[in-house]
Amino acid sequence: MLVSAKEMLQKAHEGHYAVGAFNINNLEWTKSILAAAQEAKSPVILGVSEGAGKYQCGYKTIVAMVKEIHDYMGITVPVALHLDHGSFDGAKACIEAGFTSVMFDGSHYDFEENVAKSKEILEFAHSRGISVECEVGGIGGEEDGVTSMGEVASPEECGQIAALGVDFLAAGIGNIHGKYPANWAGLNFEVLGKIQEATNGLPLVLHGGSGIPADQIAKAIDLGVSKINVNTELQLVFAAATRKYIEEGKDLQGKGYDPRKLLAPGAKAIQEKVVAMMNQFGSAGKAE
Repeated sequence: MLVSAKEMLQKAHEGHYAVGAFNINNLEWTKSILAAAQEAKSPVILGVSEGAGKYQCGYKTIVAMVKEIHDYMGITVPVALHLDHGSFDGAKACIEAGFTSVMFDGSHYDFEENVAKSKEILEFAHSRGISVECEVGGIGGEEDGVTSMGEVASPEECGQIAALGVDFLAAGIGNIHGKYPANWAGLNFEVLGKIQEATNGLPLVLHGGSGIPADQIAKAIDLGVSKINVNTELQLVFAAATRKYIEEGKDLQGKGYDPRKLLAPGAKAIQEKVVAMMNQFGSAGKAE
C-alpha cells in the first residue's frame, strides 16, 4: 500500500534522520529502488518529474506500474509516490491519478502568487489525504527542464509558506541539480538554521542531494532536513555499470544483448547505491 509522505517525514524529523526521495525513470529504476528499501528496511519516496511522467506514458500509467510492482515484490516498508517539481496543473493531475504526495513548485512566481497557488493545492490535496511539498527560493542548475539560478530562500517567506499547512518545505540554500562544480561554495547552513526556526520545526527538503559531501549531508539533517532528493547519482551509476558491461563485450556473448541481461548491471548498481545512501541518511532499519 502506498502512503502519504507526511508521517514518514515527521518521524524522520523527530528521529534526526532523512528519507531518500529517489527519482524513477522506468520499470528498472522502480524495481531497484523498492528492492533497496526492502533490503535496508527503510521508508522511501519514489519521485517522478513531469518530464519523466511524459516519458513513462502518463501519471496513471506510473501509478499502476508502481502499485503492481510494489505488490508483486511484497514490499512491506512505507512507500510514497511523489511528484517532483510539479506545476500547478501537474500537481492536480497527479493527485487525480493516484499519487500519494505532490510537490508544487511555485518558486518562480511572485511570492504572493506562490502563496495563493500553494494554498489552493494544499486544500485540494489535503482533502484527499495527500501530502504536499512547496518551495521557496531556487534550486540551482537544471533538471528535466526545471531551471533556476539558485536563489537562497528568505526565512521569512519560508515561515509564511509553512503557516499555510505545508507538510514539508524545499528551500534553496545553495544546493543545485546535476553535478556540483569544483568551485561550489557549499550549503548555506546559517540560512538553513534560520529557515528551521522560522518554520517552527517543519521537516525540510534538500534537493540536489547527489554529490554533496557526507559531512554537509549530516549537518543538514541535524538542522532539520528530513527528505533528500537523489536523481543524478543513480543515473551516473546506472550509466557506468551499463558502459562497463558493453565495453567488456558481454552484450555480444550468447544472448547478452537481451535487455534483461543488458540492463541488469545498471539496475544492480542502482540498488546498491540506494542502500548505501539510506544508511548514510540514517533511514535504514527505521521501517523494521
